[in-house]
Amino acid sequence: MSGETVFSRFAAAAAKYSDNPFLNVLPETAGIYGIAAGEITYATMLGRVLARQEALRAAGFGGGSRIGLLLQNRPEFIEIWLAANGLGASVVPINPDLRRSELEYLIGHSEMDAAFVLEDRRAEVATAARTIGRAMVTLLPQEPLPQIPGTVRDPAPPDRSTEAALLYTSGTTGDPKGCVLTNEYFLHSGDWYRDVGGLISLRPGQERMLTPLPVFHMNAMAVSVLAMITVGGCLTILDRFHPSTWWDSVRRSGATCLHYLGVMPSMLMKAPASDQDRNHAVRFGFGAGTPRELHAPFEDRFGFPLIEAWAMTETGSGGVICASREPRKTGTNCFGRPTDEVEVRIVDDVGAEVATNMPGELLVRRAGDDRRYGFFREYLKNPAATQEAWQGGWFHTGDIVARDEDGDLHFVDRKKNVIRRSGENIAAVEVEAVLMKHPLVKQAAVAATPDDVRGDEVAALIVTTAAHVGHGLAEEIVRWSLGQLAYYKVPGWVAFVTELPRTPTEKILRAALKTLVTEKMSQGAFIDMRALKRRQT
Repeated sequence: MSGETVFSRFAAAAAKYSDNPFLNVLPETAGIYGIAAGEITYATMLGRVLARQEALRAAGFGGGSRIGLLLQNRPEFIEIWLAANGLGASVVPINPDLRRSELEYLIGHSEMDAAFVLEDRRAEVATAARTIGRAMVTLLPQEPLPQIPGTVRDPAPPDRSTEAALLYTSGTTGDPKGCVLTNEYFLHSGDWYRDVGGLISLRPGQERMLTPLPVFHMNAMAVSVLAMITVGGCLTILDRFHPSTWWDSVRRSGATCLHYLGVMPSMLMKAPASDQDRNHAVRFGFGAGTPRELHAPFEDRFGFPLIEAWAMTETGSGGVICASREPRKTGTNCFGRPTDEVEVRIVDDVGAEVATNMPGELLVRRAGDDRRYGFFREYLKNPAATQEAWQGGWFHTGDIVARDEDGDLHFVDRKKNVIRRSGENIAAVEVEAVLMKHPLVKQAAVAATPDDVRGDEVAALIVTTAAHVGHGLAEEIVRWSLGQLAYYKVPGWVAFVTELPRTPTEKILRAALKTLVTEKMSQGAFIDMRALKRRQT
């Protein structure tokens, strides 16, 4: 159906499953957000979406509009997205952890026309827009919409090729890139989940999915939401992962399937064993990053498989690979093998295929005539980066993997200079650029350092102009950074040095930097600032 959109698929599901629950807000989530708990049926949500859609249309939104959403995991996020989608407008999900410098960039680069935000963030978002000279309306979800000034909107009805969302992903050589995602991208995610099979089986009208992941990321927004819409299931979205109450939430939600990040099994396995460990209805978990040594023990204890998968914002479900069929090779870093619909190559630095069990960069594309089906359309305003990513007709993932004798893929490392902390991708250059704005920072470089709980933590080496260095200066820089960056991007470890490893052209020598971080850590030269890294409310 060339004219299908995310909204039209939801409307069709609402017609078929009108009385079935679509969203479920648990009491613990409702209490945190200050909203009503309980289930929202497909019919009720459709009514809300249609009313919202009419208000957006009357205010001037339509094809070509972009609407920012800084609403956490609240039902209004999905409501506004569906309403805007039916008009041909696109949404720009905003991570609530972003702060001033990041908001200024996101607003300016996306050229959003308006943003629906939380009340306590309204002034900050409005200030960021004014600072960069962007005439943008900042709104609360519940207030009447004023007329939105702007260009003439595209009168053509939206279809599968229409932009549905603009998601920002960490850049490796500069500012975050805006991934243009079409309706086709989202619709295929729902189709893939419905059809993948094996240990992943979704029963029409019966599934109840639980996720603690944010809807401003690809996983929950594209995979979870569209999977449930596609099969008429019910989605429970928590505000975030709470280890101490996780299993209570699983049981209260009636979850039959759930999504996870690798940090979650690690935390859950630390709790004492209980006779309630298998008191749930979960048939499978879907995610990535389960520690090898905990994978089988977790499944033995809690009684359901953790299905490891690989994907990126850029690939969507068009290039997803997952271990949904046995043998899944738990206890390794195996994430399955590609289906017939996905082609892969594993290459060395000069583009030559590597031998079996040898590491190389993973390249992916769609089989068939449309090599980019289900992938992102482009990086907004960055055709050079788009072309580079698709060099030679293959999407270059930047991930290092190895293929074993059976054809299964095993994750090895990340080629890109991205720090992976608790499921969040952090671009080193972005953190460095902000640190350099501090008046006492002359030079700064950051790299990953291992963390037992979060996978990686951000370690910063700083050359300072201050006369005295130590804990006080480190704390001052970190506290200042918390006002500029999302908390998870701020350095958790700080060390002061007299110089940084650089090339003759003054670029940071990344390999030498990683070695230096390891050496300084072993010498006890780093100051531990992790206790300051807390989500701001």
